[in-house]
Parts: sequence; structure tokens; C-alpha cells
Amino acid sequence: MASLNFNHLRYFWAVAHEGSLTQAARRMNLSQSALSVQIQKLEHQMGHRLFDRAGKKLVLTEAGQIALDHADTVFKTGDELMSTLRDRPVASRQVIRVGALTTLSRNFQLEFLRPLVGRSDVELIVRSGNIRDLLAQLEAHAVDVVLANSAAPRDARSSLRNHLLNEQPVSLVGRPRPRKRKLRFPEDLRSEPVLLPSLDSDIRVAFDRILELAGIRPTILAEVDDMAMLRLLAREREGITLVPPIVVRDELKAGVLVEHCRIPEVTERFYAIVKRRRFPNRLLIDVLGIDSAAVSMPA
Repeated sequence: MASLNFNHLRYFWAVAHEGSLTQAARRMNLSQSALSVQIQKLEHQMGHRLFDRAGKKLVLTEAGQIALDHADTVFKTGDELMSTLRDRPVASRQVIRVGALTTLSRNFQLEFLRPLVGRSDVELIVRSGNIRDLLAQLEAHAVDVVLANSAAPRDARSSLRNHLLNEQPVSLVGRPRPRKRKLRFPEDLRSEPVLLPSLDSDIRVAFDRILELAGIRPTILAEVDDMAMLRLLAREREGITLVPPIVVRDELKAGVLVEHCRIPEVTERFYAIVKRRRFPNRLLIDVLGIDSAAVSMPA
């Protein structure tokens, strides 16, 4: 398949936005017939008509609308590229792409994203996935930062950097139990059923170690790798749930759930994982509150 001719694409892009061959030809200082030939060549290469005629106006076909969406992205990205390389940030809207671990607390994600949400000069793109896929996207520059609750593995050649954003306590929470005495940890876990994060979670590993040293094997109602689902189950099921309080902050505030006890010496850490780049995203530097040298590579 022949490579896309970007000159043809720009001619199409101009006609699509003008809605008229005549106006687009005038703007591009071309003859109308020459411009028409270029559009026909693009249509032939794509194998689809891009315009229909409605009287004197040109109307995009379905294929034409798809092509225009991509063309808008291509030329906008080109403008951003030139501005970035000339160290002149685009004055209109800056884009920041955030990857977030699917299992990460939504409340924590919102706290991180809050300074960016609603800003008219910022286009925020959030992608979810597992840590392997997100780190691959980070390496490929498809995202600017990955939010995770464990640090990315590093070696001497790695360009990844882990920035610790926060460290939260971990608690056992559950529905109010007015007729029961205060929970004793870890003794009462011999009889109290529990809902736990999956074995992939660092806090689960630390929690299991504490119970193993105490000789306790609890009754596990569920193991869940999604904190949003664990939060819902904590509200709906009897038993107690192991979570960082930030995950169930709203439920604790409303009294739907109560914090029975903090787990000593167990915390959940939240990281922003970035890749050192020659041209780091300036929005990311501002949000992380770090020096640009921490995410920049030498020229």
C-alpha cells in the first residue's frame, strides 16, 4: 500500500473546512481544477469518495468525516511539534496524556487530576490499563505519566523515574456494628470474614505477612483487584474490608462505613512514573511540582 501523500491530505483538509473548492483554491493560491485533481487522487488512494455535492456546496461523506477527524489531529500535532521544538508552547491548548492503573483508587486519581480538570487551556486525556501496557505506552511516548501504586522496576539503563506522590494508611473498614465490641486486630480475624485486594497488591502481601506471623488464616469472602469494586462490596456485604481510607472517603464521611482499625506498619504508596525526555511536557512539570531536570534528558 502506497504511503499517504500529506500534500493531498492538506488540500482535502482545506476544502473540507471551507466547504467549497473555489474558496479553498483561492486561499491556497491554486486553480480550482488543480485542487480538484489533488482531491481525486486522495480519494483514489483511500478507495472512498470523500465529498458529495449538495447544490454548490461540498458535503463530507462518512469516509470524508473520518478522514477530516484524522487530518485535524495530524495538522494540530504538527503545529504543536513545531512550537515545542522551538521552545514556544502553544498558546491555545496544551495536551497531557495520563495513564492510570485500572485498579487504582478513583479518589486518588481525581486528586491528582483536579488541577487540570476544567482548565480551558488544557486538553486532558486519561487512559486506563494494566501496568505492563501503560509502561509500554510511556516508553513509546503515548502517555506522559503513569499513575500507579507500585514503583516501576529500574536498572542502570532505565530512563523511567518514580515520583512518590503520597503515602496513605491502610485500614479495616466495614458497615457500622453498634452491638459489637470494638474490633481487636489481628485476633478477631480468626472469626470475622474479610474482603481483600488481590495477591498482586503490595498491601495485600504486607497484610498476609502480619496474619501469618500471628498464626491466623482468615475467612476470605472475596479477593478483588479493582478498588472501585472493592469499595462497592464493602458497602454491600457483611464482613470487613482492607482498603486505604481514601478509597472509601465518601462512605466514611457519610457514616455508611466506619473505620475499625488502622493496620500498623502497612501503607499504600502512590507514584507518578515518568520517562526522561528531551522535550518533557511542561504541564506535567507543573502538576508534579518538580524541577524540569528531573524529567529532562541532556541535549
